[in-house]
Amino acid sequence: MALLLHAGPVPLPELRAAVQAHCGDELPVRIWPDVGDAAEIEFALVSRIPHGALQALPRLRLVGSLHAGVDHLLREGGVPAAVPLTRPVPQGGDVLMNEYVLTQVLQLHRELPAYALDQREGRWRKRAPLAVRERRVGFLGFGAMAAPAARLLRQVGFDVAAWARRARAEDGIHVFEGAAGLQALLARSQILVNLLPLTPDTENLIDARLLAQLPRGASLLNVGRGEHVVDADLLAALDSGHLATAVLDVFRHEPLPPDSPFWQHPRVVVTPHACRRVDIDDVVAQFAQEVARVRAGLPPLRAVDRAVGY
Repeated sequence: MALLLHAGPVPLPELRAAVQAHCGDELPVRIWPDVGDAAEIEFALVSRIPHGALQALPRLRLVGSLHAGVDHLLREGGVPAAVPLTRPVPQGGDVLMNEYVLTQVLQLHRELPAYALDQREGRWRKRAPLAVRERRVGFLGFGAMAAPAARLLRQVGFDVAAWARRARAEDGIHVFEGAAGLQALLARSQILVNLLPLTPDTENLIDARLLAQLPRGASLLNVGRGEHVVDADLLAALDSGHLATAVLDVFRHEPLPPDSPFWQHPRVVVTPHACRRVDIDDVVAQFAQEVARVRAGLPPLRAVDRAVGY
């Protein structure tokens, strides 16, 4: 019995130390690509491991993702269909994600990107500010990442609503569902925050049709996945003036290529997938709990529902 680690962008020394702290010496550790005897590996904790790698482990019993997003592991050649896949679910949301969303929404609310553009062009133009209670923020998604961020904005005083796979009761936040609910959310969202998981249903969701349903002068904050957005449609909405600003932290191709029009676009704010970092100790602690359950013959607590993609 052994544990395979694939760290990806996660610092390997920190990952190994956390595994030692939470798993002890019970599970011998292999570091990808040094698999050794593949038949000995029963557990794997991975980042964006190359497709096909996990298919070659005949006794694999559990795969854990280092990241909340698991779309890359659900594609063909990812995690074998019979093997449970878990993902970390931070209790109370991710503090760094919450901070990032709050920071960017406040900047959009006070139109700081527009003032920065005015400064570069030497233009003195005052805008009548709104109070937070007058600013309507919409969230695409209301899951483990989105809901805590939405609640934080509501606590600050923003008028917050969300759209999710199913409607639910939430203090002070209207959660819409379905096609009609999406249309209603978009019509009211002066700032739209995308925190959806990437699934076949949500890929390319933010296209020309969706953007046209936002109020003129609205802004987009994308911290979901780059594949949620049709880039050409977003650029067209910005160039036409229908959208005021887009704050983008995720992209279809990362690092963002030097020739991407997003770099120099006057209405785009680029951050390099920097909204949060992996809490290695928390992720490994959750995975160690899942390993213990599987070894005891129990189902994992945070298993991904393959039918919905998260």
